[in-house]
Amino acid sequence: DSSIVQIIDQRRLPHEYRVHDLGSWRDGLVAIADMYVRGAPLIGATAAWSLYLAARAGGIAEVREAAAALLKSRPTAVNLRWAIDRILAVVDRNKRASDLPERILADAQAICDEDIELSRGIGSHGLSLIEAISTRKNCATVNVLTHCNAGSLATINWGTATAPVYFAHQRGIDIHVGVDETRPRNQGSQLTAWELAANDVPHTLVVDNAGGHLMQHGEVDIV
Repeated sequence: DSSIVQIIDQRRLPHEYRVHDLGSWRDGLVAIADMYVRGAPLIGATAAWSLYLAARAGGIAEVREAAAALLKSRPTAVNLRWAIDRILAVVDRNKRASDLPERILADAQAICDEDIELSRGIGSHGLSLIEAISTRKNCATVNVLTHCNAGSLATINWGTATAPVYFAHQRGIDIHVGVDETRPRNQGSQLTAWELAANDVPHTLVVDNAGGHLMQHGEVDIV
């Protein structure tokens, strides 16, 4: 259904996996402001798709209204403004286009496709670091420590900081991830640990205060 955009409601993880429908740009506004979606790349993509819904509903005027409201939904999210400015540039180039929703849809999809490729690039570059550690340790376990969530849930796919972990796991490298719980929002315990489990990546949830202890005792190779 081209009038619906679907997201994962991250507030319910890790106990419940629920797909949430966005039927209007106002639904997208709520999803961003109330943290149904988290992570800069995903927030930007959600804003872009929300503007597509606005274009379907009311054309240029509604897109501009939606853009102004969305900009206030998460003021610190850099990708939010970037994505909105990019979609508004599409509007400026196509002020008389009757197919404006389709043009915005194409750019929203491009934002998602580009993010996947960016994450893939990060994964490839980071994999070389993990491979080097594995070689140095004679293929013993490479211990990674994470904080917050920089995984596939925060992006469109693969993630940023965790992309190398997934690439290494697929390559058969012995890898283990220590996952900081990340207070007060608990993105580590609720999101990072959940997605690592879903991908069968060995991991252990650790309280935030334990991170320094693990590093002091040489149990962290890379953060």
